Amino acid sequence: METKKEFLLECYQLGIIKFGRFTLKSGIESPFYVDLRPLASDPKILKSLANYLLDMLPLDNFDLICGVPYAALPMATAMSLESYIPLIIKRKEAKAYGTKQLIEGIFKKGQNCLLVEDVITSGKSLVETIEEVENEGILVSDIVVVLDRQQGGKELLESKGYKVHALFTISEVCQMLQDAGHLTDEELTRIHDFLNGNPVKFEVVKRISYEEKLDLCEHTVAQKLLKIALEKKSNLIVSADVTTTKELLELVEQVGPHIVALKTHMDIISDFDPDSTILPLKDLASKYNFLLMEDRKFADIGNTQELQFSMGVFKISNWADFVTAQVIAGYDSLNCFRNVGVVAIISMSSTGTLTDLQYREQAASIAVSHPNVFGGVSQNKISKELLQFTPGVNLADSGDGKGQQYNTPEHVFKKIETDFIIVGRGIYKSEDIEKAALRYKIAGWNAYLDAL
Repeated sequence: METKKEFLLECYQLGIIKFGRFTLKSGIESPFYVDLRPLASDPKILKSLANYLLDMLPLDNFDLICGVPYAALPMATAMSLESYIPLIIKRKEAKAYGTKQLIEGIFKKGQNCLLVEDVITSGKSLVETIEEVENEGILVSDIVVVLDRQQGGKELLESKGYKVHALFTISEVCQMLQDAGHLTDEELTRIHDFLNGNPVKFEVVKRISYEEKLDLCEHTVAQKLLKIALEKKSNLIVSADVTTTKELLELVEQVGPHIVALKTHMDIISDFDPDSTILPLKDLASKYNFLLMEDRKFADIGNTQELQFSMGVFKISNWADFVTAQVIAGYDSLNCFRNVGVVAIISMSSTGTLTDLQYREQAASIAVSHPNVFGGVSQNKISKELLQFTPGVNLADSGDGKGQQYNTPEHVFKKIETDFIIVGRGIYKSEDIEKAALRYKIAGWNAYLDAL
């Protein structure tokens, strides 16, 4: 049977709690931020959560269950389904039409209601909610919450005669996460200081500049890329997702002056030929001073990858400056990439990707330790020892309807401290490709400078 700690770690993977520096609605800066709404998107976890909460309670005492809007509504619904206790819904405000009711559902005056909340902080909003429910003639004696932030809310409610049942306290959560290696001693100390009302000292971490990265990165391809970035004042990589040699070379003629690298998918070029495709492409790379990044995403055992890399129609080892590779096959699978650089796939930008926190941490660990790897493709902040490449960057759109999620240059440079942006359709699908490339080059460089 799953333990409470195992359940918490499973919830943690959904990103329900984050550590860092956050400004709360009250204006106070907190070293952690809690958002339990993602739990509603995982039916298995939501069902488990409902049963954990129900197991804490004297269920015979309750005639009704009511979730505090809005985050607790899915939890209250799941608890009602598991316990067969009727659900009522409290609106944030009464309807201005129809019945104009504040409480929706079937109930009788005098019935006892269990109130469900996701997080309790000061308890003031819960006091107001209880008052509104009791004004309808419904009794409230117990409140159940998933997390007690330990900031006086539980004590306030209990001083007014209510029983508060909390599945976790923030101290318990932090201890479990520290035991599991997700929280450092420094972060834990900061949280304890915050909970005790002491001043919290947030470390001001400045992102590393390209000049500083040059001193950190030993791989020759990483150094070439950084020198090109500084020389051209660009961090733009264009994804050349075109299907003919003519389209490819025409695209490069337009974007070449503005990019540090061209990301290719050579296996989609329908008329690929080493002489007519690769030779002129290499000439253009030399002419405009950019590197060739073959986005092959190698993902097999080492021997197979070596054959895919050096043999076959494309002979990638003959022309690519660096390649992308999954690390799912482990450390040794990356040994075959000699004389080129490797950018490891740490996470992906598509909705529903399976590159969860545990995978990202293991992949990053391999990437940092392998001498062939100098960077990582990621939507999340990675080690400063690696160059970070972030795809899915677009100035206009939020997504493409096919699972691709877009980010702005400002977001990826400031929030996740990326080093290079990868842009595809935002450039090659534009009406004026060269103008779009210049626009992204300037936006990316300015976003980098602003983030320093």
